[in-house]
Amino acid sequence: MANFMKLMKQAASMQKDMERVQGELVEKTVEFSAGGGMVTATARGDGTLAGLKINPQVVNPAEVDMLEDLVTAAVDGALKAAKEMAAKELGKITAGLNIPGLG
Repeated sequence: MANFMKLMKQAASMQKDMERVQGELVEKTVEFSAGGGMVTATARGDGTLAGLKINPQVVNPAEVDMLEDLVTAAVDGALKAAKEMAAKELGKITAGLNIPGLG
């Protein structure tokens, strides 16, 4: 019974740490650029898009398809980087445990 209580305390501590880290991830950002820096997307650690910068040189009405591809690539890369950052930070808490729903 003592082992069970110890396990419950550890689980509660882990949950508290995970909540803290998830709160911190909202404040952390990652950037990803496409087209040699022509389009840069910034994502938060919680997986939301924080910003998008487009170099005015890439804005050409005749090449909208290219701009759309660059924006898509930059946003996709930033969101993937944010997901990797979150998994790394949360992994520090779970110490490699394979817990369903946590990344």
